[in-house]
Amino acid sequence: MFGLFKKKKIAPEFNFSGIKTDMHSHIIPGIDDGAQTLKDALLLAKKFKALGYQKLIATPHIMADYFRNTPDTINRGLDILRKGLLENELDLEVDAAAEYYLDETLEKKIRQKEVLTFGENYLLFELSYINPPQNLIGFIKIMQDAGYKPVLAHPERYPYYYSSFENYHQIRETGCLLQLNSIALTGYYGSGAEKIAEEMVDNHMIDFLGSDMHHLKHAAALEESLTMPLMQQLLTQHQLNNALL
Repeated sequence: MFGLFKKKKIAPEFNFSGIKTDMHSHIIPGIDDGAQTLKDALLLAKKFKALGYQKLIATPHIMADYFRNTPDTINRGLDILRKGLLENELDLEVDAAAEYYLDETLEKKIRQKEVLTFGENYLLFELSYINPPQNLIGFIKIMQDAGYKPVLAHPERYPYYYSSFENYHQIRETGCLLQLNSIALTGYYGSGAEKIAEEMVDNHMIDFLGSDMHHLKHAAALEESLTMPLMQQLLTQHQLNNALL
């Protein structure tokens, strides 16, 4: 009975204005698999505004074989987006960092201080969805030793960790922060991700909420997430770091 109540949708009485900032999106146009044009980006920006966000931190993919973005390409795209927002009188603050894929090139970027961070030197990174990393704990330490605060993007989306919830405790015990994709609570990524997301919320393991916004389907799911009791619990009873950015 209690599980059914937890999943039962209720009318949203509030939005994301309490946390102010979304720190994971792909809204910079034309540089990854998110918004492809400025028009696309502006549509997403309007959705963010309607949902109560006041600030965005755009985090384009950086992945050696697919998205070879650099701080320069990202900042040039950010300038285009900011200009578009200004010209269309959209009052939304936008900064940029990146979502780094854990591959053979990332360690070099870290050691050479060639990474884009947000807030207090937070570094957002993601893993393969198929193959577990060989030495995640060691790599987290490399980031920390270089002065960065690692933030693991959407831990609920890595199926190889589903077999034991202890995996998430071990990652968080290193000091690595966890960022939940809000729409995971709606079942958008499947029942496995939804279950892990719910368990992480129940265990107060979420440090950041992110939209991971790529397109309008994500925007619709993000709006739907506000009807989930666990989302309302997250926004009212948990100490998320978003509002500090």
